[in-house]
Amino acid sequence: MRAFTAIVNPAAGGSASASSLVPLARLLRDAGAELDVEYSRGMEHAAGVARAAAEAGRVVLGVGGDGMVGCVGGALAGTGAVLGIVPAGRGNDFARQLGVPSEPERLAPLLLEGEPRAVDAIDADGTAVLGSVYAGVDAVANDNANRTRLLRGSAAYYVGALRAILSWRHADYRITVDGEEYRREGYTVVAANSGYYGFGKHIAPDARVDDGLLDVVLIRKAPRRLFFAVMRELEDGTHVRRPEVEVLRGREVRIELAGPAGRTLPYGADGELPGVLPVTARVLPGALRVLAP
Repeated sequence: MRAFTAIVNPAAGGSASASSLVPLARLLRDAGAELDVEYSRGMEHAAGVARAAAEAGRVVLGVGGDGMVGCVGGALAGTGAVLGIVPAGRGNDFARQLGVPSEPERLAPLLLEGEPRAVDAIDADGTAVLGSVYAGVDAVANDNANRTRLLRGSAAYYVGALRAILSWRHADYRITVDGEEYRREGYTVVAANSGYYGFGKHIAPDARVDDGLLDVVLIRKAPRRLFFAVMRELEDGTHVRRPEVEVLRGREVRIELAGPAGRTLPYGADGELPGVLPVTARVLPGALRVLAP
């Protein structure tokens, strides 16, 4: 019988993570599994707890949204440890890509009896992340949402996104994919391992987590009204049919600004904002063992 350590982000999903774990914990314990629960005091603390639990031979459960799952999964990448995902945030994009259920009655059997599946991760300037690395209006929207004090949750993100789009100046990107350089102006560049980001947006519909490749999605320069149309099409992935959207593939992607000196642009990874451009994203094939269908 497996032994689990659940690492909970108490703030994810409007503080829903802790309460969502209760019925799942009951099912796991009733089946005879051992379960310890640790509450994260921050990303570094969560990563340290994850590594310690893995070294003790326990399955590590990331309980929360993409930030927590990416942090815990990134800490385990390359170690041979097993990750379980308990989707309890607002986006749950990596869980969506893998088909991990959120209902305790469906999730418990997967965690108790499922076979670990090898999936890729991303090395982003030395930090392992799971879903995608993105740099553009989306990262600025993320930054705006983090700075908003009067709004919370999805409302903060939508207001932050609107502010980012209305004030956006097209970025001049230099993108290098497996040594081949591309110059593009536009709204964003996304190096995607998972097809989903940004609360269920299907940014890279052909991305696969086990193909050893990153799908690089570029939304190029276009009128603002067209960008709003592209945003609507992100729901089902049909945006990739537009001529303003370009998809490349490769194992290593470097994203940097090529325009006049002085402009800075943040980049995001799994819902977090690690820094500003430039950034290099490199696929780590089969680096993570995860309990997923």
